[in-house]
Amino acid sequence: MTTDPRSDAPTLVEDLLLLLFQPRSGTIAGENTLFYVLGGAVLADLALGDHLTTTDRGRVSSVAGHPPSDGLLRPAWDYLAEKPRGVQTALAAIGPALRAPVLQRLITRGDIDQEPRKVLGLFRTTALREGRTERRPRLLADVRRVLVDGAEPQARIAALAALLSASGTLPQFDSEIPWTSSVISRAKELERGDWGADAAAAAVTRTVTATVVNSAVVSITVLPRS
Repeated sequence: MTTDPRSDAPTLVEDLLLLLFQPRSGTIAGENTLFYVLGGAVLADLALGDHLTTTDRGRVSSVAGHPPSDGLLRPAWDYLAEKPRGVQTALAAIGPALRAPVLQRLITRGDIDQEPRKVLGLFRTTALREGRTERRPRLLADVRRVLVDGAEPQARIAALAALLSASGTLPQFDSEIPWTSSVISRAKELERGDWGADAAAAAVTRTVTATVVNSAVVSITVLPRS
């Protein structure tokens, strides 16, 4: 998958993978179900940019003549321009190829760094560590304000928090986002598209994003855990 051209502003799927990155361990949370939520982030980003719409029976389709400029998003738009698809079908088609190019984007932007290491003193490998941009703490603070402090989110942060909840990894953020009943309740509201008055102008986007997120939740729930 090509990721050129790249937009100056990070895509939603970049933001999501950056949040899922765990600096202490150098790992990505939720690897077993990662492609579903990364695919969901791409579809949500298309919805936020008015590149995606819903059709009959909850299917999604590209908005004709309005492709995204970013190379991470364009393959999904092209795929959905062929014909309307069920969201779970779309997630399975576009999600598996996303991890590597999205991670490379984050490394290129300096949000995540690669560190060469040796295993057993013999084998060369690379480890991931937090980059120098401090963008991850800022994103986490934005999500925390929505989930913990009850702030009404902008549409993008609402979608990000909903996808993070859909990933099933929120308990791993307990040191920064307490895993409480109120946080769980608010996260589920966001998954359903209840974003509050500040996102009222994005009613269609909320509907599309809620469809995407709920389909991701169903996919993750039924996926065999290994």
